[in-house]
Amino acid sequence: MSSEYRRLYRSRKERMLFGVCGGLGEYFKIDPTLVRLAFVIATLLGGPGLIAYVVLLIVVPEENEQVVEPVVVDAPPVDEPPAA
Repeated sequence: MSSEYRRLYRSRKERMLFGVCGGLGEYFKIDPTLVRLAFVIATLLGGPGLIAYVVLLIVVPEENEQVVEPVVVDAPPVDEPPAA
């Protein structure tokens, strides 16, 4: 059993409309295009595709922007000459 903790969010990276399919794809670790295709097929066949998408749009929160800390590289001071 994996101890990895995952949460379902609407994706900011894999987004075409609102990020619902991208978020589901990231959560289940599958291609978001397959999730989009499943929603389209479910909608065209008279299933609950569009209704499910709208419900997920309302219920699933949007992914937070992660603040990336700048990387500090140790460099020799400018005043010292390079070691010979």
